[in-house]
Amino acid sequence: MDIKKAILYILVVFVLYTIITSPEKAANMVGLGFQGLSDAAKGIGSFMTNLVK
Repeated sequence: MDIKKAILYILVVFVLYTIITSPEKAANMVGLGFQGLSDAAKGIGSFMTNLVK
């Protein structure tokens, strides 16, 4: 459990450091993540639609 907490804290510190030092880069990374999720959802939707036809 302590290792999980330590990794979580390190991850949070890294994210905050990235946001503070380069907000534009952090915003681009978030945008890319959401774009990837959107593309994946569209792909799954297309697959299900074609599966039903």
